[in-house]
Amino acid sequence: MTDQTRKFKLTMPSFTWYIFVMARTASIILFFIIITIGTGSSADIYKYVDESGITYYTNVPDTNVPDSKGFSKVLSEKSKDYQRPDDYEEIIHSMSSKYDIEPSLIKAVISVESNWNYSAVSNKGAMGLMQLMPSTAKDLSVSNPFNPEENIEGGTRYLRFLLDKFNDLPLALAAYNAGPKKVESHGGIPSITETRQYVKKVLSAYKGKSLNPGAVAARIYKVTLDDGTVLFTNTPFAYQNFKVSSF
Repeated sequence: MTDQTRKFKLTMPSFTWYIFVMARTASIILFFIIITIGTGSSADIYKYVDESGITYYTNVPDTNVPDSKGFSKVLSEKSKDYQRPDDYEEIIHSMSSKYDIEPSLIKAVISVESNWNYSAVSNKGAMGLMQLMPSTAKDLSVSNPFNPEENIEGGTRYLRFLLDKFNDLPLALAAYNAGPKKVESHGGIPSITETRQYVKKVLSAYKGKSLNPGAVAARIYKVTLDDGTVLFTNTPFAYQNFKVSSF
């Protein structure tokens, strides 16, 4: 089957991002990024999808783009000014309950991934609070990765999937950073400096060492439910009727 090359264009104030992707059937593989200096422009970000299903993000909407389904604004400079972790408390607790993941773990991932910046874009193209790649966001049905609620739900759902898949918190975090295939091929946490540091930082934040510098580090426990579901928690007293072991 012939590969098709497509180009994502994301232009931000003072920078223009050209993200080239290769699309093979239903998958999208990010493989090259070029960053060039551009002119200042609006902080609003728009999204459009071409007839092949490729998604584009830009702050310079061009109504003359061929094969476009039209532009929709996904981030406005007049959007609600989320700045503090407390601003996301309600969303985080809602997703925590929905996907059986401790709120403190979700907060730790957000803290390390984006430092609570809902409009963050990494040099690899990951977007939003939990830094979802375009292909991952699409797989998770996240239509607007810059929307805090959509992003947190997508990231939490993906983390739940990885926890179920690897049945191990460090491995799940490594897969969140480097991808499940790399964890599987290495038979553990890949020997990638960025990934190893990422796992260490998230676990440190989860155990209370960086989310609140003055806090005493919390002990983490592994809980196995009757149906085999594994949870990680720092409040084991809530699961006294299940198998609990130290992490």
